[in-house]
Amino acid sequence: MASAHDRAVLQAIFNPNTPFGDNSDLNQTETLDDDDSGFDTGLLKQVKALELQGVSAAEAGDLQGALQLFSQAIEILPQRASAYNNRAQALRLRGDTAGALEDLDRAVALSGGRGRTARQSLVQRGLLRRLSDQEADARADFEKAAALGSEFARKQAVILNPYAALCNKMLSEVINKLRNPDQQKMFIFSMLYLEDEHTA
Repeated sequence: MASAHDRAVLQAIFNPNTPFGDNSDLNQTETLDDDDSGFDTGLLKQVKALELQGVSAAEAGDLQGALQLFSQAIEILPQRASAYNNRAQALRLRGDTAGALEDLDRAVALSGGRGRTARQSLVQRGLLRRLSDQEADARADFEKAAALGSEFARKQAVILNPYAALCNKMLSEVINKLRNPDQQKMFIFSMLYLEDEHTA
């Protein structure tokens, strides 16, 4: 069985947009395993083997081979979400954003928004939506993935929160004013003036 460090390395290789150290995926594998109980065990074993081969092909730079392997897995068990998520990653690496989003939509729907595949699909779809300036949809995906335990998604959801952005902007302006001596005097004067107004 792979160690937590080995899984973190594989996560970093195959999911380059998630930061190394987003260990929530590694720590919750028991509670977030996908529910594969409804699938034939023989077919499931075959599909998992194809997906592992696809991941290896993608890691070796053979994206076309990876896509073929993931597509074979989908043909065998078209109602299983994992291969759609994996194929979406390979499509994204090839620059096919529309195809990746289509597969991610399918993975999220098939997973029912639960389990590891749902979390990975939501993070990946959130990133693609953010790159397409669909910030509200991206934030919704990150919030759902955060609820499933992704620390990376939680941070992204905070960044995309309009109230947090406004507070950050105001805080940045205050800090910049304090760094500038002339602005600092004006800032202190205005704060004293406001205090005097409230006490009068």
